[in-house]
Amino acid sequence: MKNLGDILKQAQKMQGEMAKIQEEMAATSIIGQSGGGMVEVTMDGKQEVKSVRLDPTVVDARDVEMLEDLIASAFNDAQKKVQAMTQENMAKMTGGLNIPGMKLPF
Repeated sequence: MKNLGDILKQAQKMQGEMAKIQEEMAATSIIGQSGGGMVEVTMDGKQEVKSVRLDPTVVDARDVEMLEDLIASAFNDAQKKVQAMTQENMAKMTGGLNIPGMKLPF
């Protein structure tokens, strides 16, 4: 049963590390951009949008579709960056092991 005790200790340690990573990610701001930086979406590590910045030159009432595309693209860019950061943090925690089903619960 000593092995079971060691496994439980390791699981508790990983749980603590995961909680710490979640806190750090929640406090991190990630910026997604499109249009050469004319549109920026700031998102936290929990994939919640905190702000959207638009360069006034992209706001044209005659071309709303372009602005919508730029916003969607900036959002997707931020989301990809958050996902990459999540994977990087998980790899650090697991020592690079790919453990099926191990995902941060965001």
